[in-house]
Amino acid sequence: MTLRSFADVAVGDKLPSKVVTLTRGNLVNYAGVSGDPNPIHWSDKVAELAGLRDVVGHGMLSMGIAAGFVTEWLGDPGAVTEYNVRFTSPVYVEADEAAEIEFTGKIKSVDAESKTAVVAIVAKSDGRKIFGRATATVRLA
Repeated sequence: MTLRSFADVAVGDKLPSKVVTLTRGNLVNYAGVSGDPNPIHWSDKVAELAGLRDVVGHGMLSMGIAAGFVTEWLGDPGAVTEYNVRFTSPVYVEADEAAEIEFTGKIKSVDAESKTAVVAIVAKSDGRKIFGRATATVRLA
């Protein structure tokens, strides 16, 4: 892996956007792997009883995909030194149609002494921001 160079990063730079799709099958698989079998992630009836308009994706799944978005750009998942996300809206996943999440990012700040940068991450689904505030501090080469 080639770690992104500090010399190639500046405040205001944008990461290439990425769209990821989630299906009900993805949610069921993630529920099994993560040990989070909450039925709001796979049952229409339970989601309705909970007052949700549809089944919702796991927050940690969205957060994990966002981390992958950053590390794909960065070049090394081990170079993320801090990662914070606040959730503001769920990702609704219909039974017969995949949900899309669009990830974008921008360099918020850089620190020449430590050769680090802070990436502000935006995630949107169905026109709504699903993260209120998301940042990743990354170490650069």
